[in-house]
Amino acid sequence: MADNQNPQGNYDPAGSTQMFRAFVDEGAPQASSPAATPTTASGPRVGLIAVVVAAIVVVAAVAWLAFK
Repeated sequence: MADNQNPQGNYDPAGSTQMFRAFVDEGAPQASSPAATPTTASGPRVGLIAVVVAAIVVVAAVAWLAFK
């Protein structure tokens, strides 16, 4: 049976461990930046408001047609 556990510093012939560590290390500083948080938080909120307004307009139009 092959030894699948590589101690720290050994070369991984498939490269999966090194690729994974590079991916994790690359994404860590970007995820902790405070500048990205307000931009991403306001996006879904604006979309939700737009959907609610559109739903109110549709309900009002249906009610207006029903009572006409």
